[in-house]
Amino acid sequence: MIHKINTVLKRYLLILLAGMLSVGAWAQNATSSPSSRFGYGELNSNLPNAYRAMGGVGVGMRSNKVINPAQPASYTACDSLTFMFDIAGSFLYTNYGDASGQRNKVNGNLEQITMQFPLWRRYIAMSLGVNPYSAVGYDFALVDSINSDYYFSKGYRGEGGFTQVYGGLSFNICDWVALGVNAYYMFGDIEQTRSLNFTNASLDSVRQVETLKANSLRLRYGIQFFHTFGKHSITLGGVFENKQPFSRMNYEQIETTTNDTVMTLNSGFEMPMMYGAGLSYAYNNRILIGLDYMCQDWANAYYFGEKTSLKTRHRYAIGAEYRNDPTSRKYVDQIYWRVGANYTTSYTNQYNQAELGVTIGVGFPLRTVGTVINTTVEYGRRGLAEGVLNENYLRLVINASIAEHWFFKRKL
Repeated sequence: MIHKINTVLKRYLLILLAGMLSVGAWAQNATSSPSSRFGYGELNSNLPNAYRAMGGVGVGMRSNKVINPAQPASYTACDSLTFMFDIAGSFLYTNYGDASGQRNKVNGNLEQITMQFPLWRRYIAMSLGVNPYSAVGYDFALVDSINSDYYFSKGYRGEGGFTQVYGGLSFNICDWVALGVNAYYMFGDIEQTRSLNFTNASLDSVRQVETLKANSLRLRYGIQFFHTFGKHSITLGGVFENKQPFSRMNYEQIETTTNDTVMTLNSGFEMPMMYGAGLSYAYNNRILIGLDYMCQDWANAYYFGEKTSLKTRHRYAIGAEYRNDPTSRKYVDQIYWRVGANYTTSYTNQYNQAELGVTIGVGFPLRTVGTVINTTVEYGRRGLAEGVLNENYLRLVINASIAEHWFFKRKL
């Protein structure tokens, strides 16, 4: 039995290691949004797919069937005999519109690879995983002229992003309180290119390349209060991350026309303080309702040595899940039906990139094994102010949540 556990664990650890490499590579294909040009790009919610279908709730969610890396206190909800593994991918269709017209883009991304298992009965549990923190991907040009005499085009191109690997522990300090902590190692690079090209051959073109390379260590703390009375369950949760500087951040700007280094920085960048709260209510394993609020205080975090380029980011989410009858022999009665909505403000000062999204999802449990295939469809709109760039997107997320019974003694 021990040999089998070690063999399978090695297999999943190899998958996790492969995911660390692939997430970093796939992050370049996660978005084509021009708004990812600002800040550190588009930020990932790092939520499990089951909760993304519920509008993106997570802080107050606690389940023995879902790995929830957004709330480290939730890991002890896992079955004391079960090893869990989760892998998710997404496809994104986006329509971009501005004064110059409409255009469409299709992207794909590996969302996350996570695993979770108990360390000591139901009192201590651990989770490991890898997922993207942010993504940058855009390529567009603007055409203009000087007094209608000299025509030129301004090109903007960017790619890359940050990836994070985490390890988390959760402790039940009593029958109704759990504490948890995640340790993150974040790494990656962002390359952005700006070019100015004149149609008149007598005028020199200019091209600048900016590179941002970073790694960082940070901690997220979580707490959950939970209680079950009869058929009713309530969970109240909170998370917190302290503000801290990047462990290493190198910024370099090169003028490629003359091959001169214009600027080099290795400090003046910080990760923001973050806090969140969530509440969930469950009835008889059939109905689940969740509410979430999260805040990232980017306004008080240094970015290029200043605190003027970024602003505080707020995120609100609400969602619900329904199963007709988990104990029924009819398959349709065991299916998970989910719906939700969220609203997120922008963390950059450029344009109004507030985002509104609605989600629906279905979870298909497999009869013979402890696996659930979850699908989520999210429609969102970014750029709610008129007269600026607007984005309408449709995202499909699919994941396999696998549960295997490992930690038990077989009877002879």
